[in-house]
Amino acid sequence: MTDPRFFNEFSERIMGLLPPGVGELRADFEKNLRATLQSVFARMDLVTREEFDVQAAVLQRTREQLEALEQRIAALEQAQSVRGAQQTRSRAKKKTQTGRE
Repeated sequence: MTDPRFFNEFSERIMGLLPPGVGELRADFEKNLRATLQSVFARMDLVTREEFDVQAAVLQRTREQLEALEQRIAALEQAQSVRGAQQTRSRAKKKTQTGRE
């Protein structure tokens, strides 16, 4: 979360609370405040809304692909099951035709 606008707006609000007569102290305080805020937010491991939206879209596409793959696997398993049943019937039919059981 390194959006400079956020830090500017936040520090301006805090700076507005300081008395106007502190002059040089005010500039130094503002500089240190920005650095402190950036450090705190960096440790919080926050992401921007844009980054969140991108990751949400990636996750949605991944879920859709997973669902499609699950459907394909189910169809392949069903086809394999049908083929296996047909082969079993075919073997049984051949055994009865040859007189063996």
